[in-house]
Amino acid sequence: DLSRQLRRSAISIMSHVAEGFERGGRAEFHQFISIAKASCAELRSQLYIAKDAGHLKDEEFQAVHATAEEVGKILSGLRVAVAKQRDRQ
Repeated sequence: DLSRQLRRSAISIMSHVAEGFERGGRAEFHQFISIAKASCAELRSQLYIAKDAGHLKDEEFQAVHATAEEVGKILSGLRVAVAKQRDRQ
């Protein structure tokens, strides 16, 4: 169901960052951050579905979607920083 998909997407974001970091190499960390960013996009898409289906009020959607957008921006910045580190190696 949709609530499970939302939870899985949210958990996937954090899990991919942790897994990529733990692998130790900058190239792999960059790859996993990219996957986490894609999971964040998936979450935002699912939020629209939940709103359109009437499962989220507009105010709830706006708040959660804004947070998801901020997480996406943070991941973008982290990805750039890790790419710079990777390229210096």
